[in-house]
Amino acid sequence: MTDVFTELVGQDHAAAQLRAASSDAPAARAGLPSQAMTHAWLITGPPGSGRSTAALAFAAALVCPEGGCGTCQECVAVKNSVHADVEHVVPESVTYSVAETRDLVHRSALSPSRAPWHVFVLEDADRLNAESANTLLKSIEEPTPGTVWVLCAPSTEDVLPTIRSRCRHLMLATPSTSEVAQALVDVYGIDPAMASFAARAAQGHIGRARALATDESARIRRQDVLRIPTLVADLGSCLVLAADLVSTVADDASAICDPLDEREMKALRAAYGEGAEGKGIGTVERRAKGAVKALEDRQKRRRRRVVRDQLDRVIVDLIAFYRDVLVLQLGAASGLVNDEMRPAIERVAAESEPHQTLRRVDALERTRNLLEANVAPLLAFESLTVSLKDPTLG
Repeated sequence: MTDVFTELVGQDHAAAQLRAASSDAPAARAGLPSQAMTHAWLITGPPGSGRSTAALAFAAALVCPEGGCGTCQECVAVKNSVHADVEHVVPESVTYSVAETRDLVHRSALSPSRAPWHVFVLEDADRLNAESANTLLKSIEEPTPGTVWVLCAPSTEDVLPTIRSRCRHLMLATPSTSEVAQALVDVYGIDPAMASFAARAAQGHIGRARALATDESARIRRQDVLRIPTLVADLGSCLVLAADLVSTVADDASAICDPLDEREMKALRAAYGEGAEGKGIGTVERRAKGAVKALEDRQKRRRRRVVRDQLDRVIVDLIAFYRDVLVLQLGAASGLVNDEMRPAIERVAAESEPHQTLRRVDALERTRNLLEANVAPLLAFESLTVSLKDPTLG
C-alpha cells in the first residue's frame, strides 16, 4: 500500500494504528462512537524514529478525502506546510511560553476552513513547562469539535502527567540500520553503498541519514567533528578546536535562519504597508514597530534553538566515536558505527583505558546538560575539549 504512511520507516504497527484512526475519523467527526479515533495523541520515540513524519502523515490522512492518498492537493499542502487546517508548531526557544500556548488555544477554538479537521502538530511537547501545559490542558481535554491535537516527544516520561494522561499514546521504535538503508534506496533513490554508510552513521535517525546521503557538506562537517578526539593535543589546541566548532555551528545556523528571517520581516513590513502615506499612518507605524520587535525576538529564539540542536548533533557524533573506542577496548572487532574512522578509533583506543573512555562520554553528557541550562556554547565546549584531552579534569 502506497499512502502518506509509506515514509514511516520500521513502524508498521504505528502506521496500522494511524490508518485505522483515519479510517474511523469520518464517523468520529459525525459524533458516532469510534474506538480507533480520538482527539488527542502523544507520539513518542527516540530522535530520528519519525515522530514528526508520523504526526504529519496522520494530519494529512485526516484532511485528505481519501484518508491519506499522498498525492492529492490536501496531502501535498500538508507536506509543504501550507495547509490552512494543519498547524505544525515547533518551539522557537527552550520552552513553550505561556503567550505561545495561549495563542494556540485561541486558534484551536476556530473551526476548520476547508477540511473536516483542524489539526495541531506540536513538536517537542517535552518543552511544555507547568505554566504553558496548564494553559493547554483544557483545550486538549475538551477540544472544540473538529480539533485534533498531536503531540510529539522523546518519551512519556518527558511529558507532564497532566498532559500525557489526556492523550492516546503511540510509541515508535528506532528503525534498524538495514530498514533505514532500504528506505533511502527505495524512497529517495540513494545508491545502496551510500545508503548503507549513511544509515550506519546516522544510528537509525532517518532524517540525519538522508542528509548524510545527499549532502556532501554534511558528510564533511561530520568528518571534522570525528577528528576532534585525535586533535586535542594541549590546552591551546583544545581552545582553538572549541572556538572553531562553535563558529562553524553559528555559520550553519545563519545559513538556515537568515533566509527565513528576511522573508518573515519582508512579509511583516508589507502587511503593515511599509512606505505608505496618508491619514493614520503614524498609528500604523507605531504598531509596526511593536510587531517588528516581537518578530525579531522570536527570530533570536529560533536561532538559539538551531544552534543548540546543531551542537547536540556534534555531541551525539562524538558519543558514537567513543562508543566505538570502548568496543575495541573491550575486545570486539566489528560493529563499529564509524567504521570508516577505524584507524583513528584504534589509535585512541590504544592510547587510553576503558575507564577513561567512559569519563569522556560522561563529559559529553555533562556538556549536553550545560547547553540545556543555557550555558554559553563556547564555555561549554572549551570545558568539553579539555576533558576529552584529559578526562581526569572533568
